[in-house]
Amino acid sequence: MEFAYNNSYQPAIGTLPFEALYGKSCKSPVCQGEVGERKLLGPELVQTTNEALQKIRACMQQSQSRQKSYADVRHKDLEFEIGLKVFLKSGTHERYYEVWQEGKLSLMFIGPFEVLEKYVTDLTHVVDYEPLQLNDNLSYEEKPIEILAREVKTLRHRKIAFVRVLWQNHTVREATCEREDEMKVQYSELFQG
Repeated sequence: MEFAYNNSYQPAIGTLPFEALYGKSCKSPVCQGEVGERKLLGPELVQTTNEALQKIRACMQQSQSRQKSYADVRHKDLEFEIGLKVFLKSGTHERYYEVWQEGKLSLMFIGPFEVLEKYVTDLTHVVDYEPLQLNDNLSYEEKPIEILAREVKTLRHRKIAFVRVLWQNHTVREATCEREDEMKVQYSELFQG
């Protein structure tokens, strides 16, 4: 693996990693040195390695600045008109992975919120919006509000009852189809009355 990496061209530094460090092409593991080749020892080795590292750093800096200039050209500030409704990004998806894994919920965006007036960016300002009660491990327990519909599906010789469930903090469009027997065990209060 190391041999393959050392012999692969790296566009960021403009050469092979081994060649950039040692000034010569990487030999196969079978034949490391050539006959009559002089080995560098002590201060010479340190000096040539430092020079090679400086070249690599210069190439990496050039590559990074080029990528940054590409990103800067495409970056533009968003502006919204007063009265529009927008969603706010609540954080990275990885942070809420356990919540998302529970099902029923994805916390990538919260809202919608209506734009009331123009806002000037202030990094110290934090939106005070916490309608969800998260546990210490960022898990979230969904609670059903009501049963919207009931349907019985026939599979060969078996009949399975399903219910369409409206969950807390969700719209009717986001209602899910669940097995009725499982819902009766977990949320019996929904079926009383």
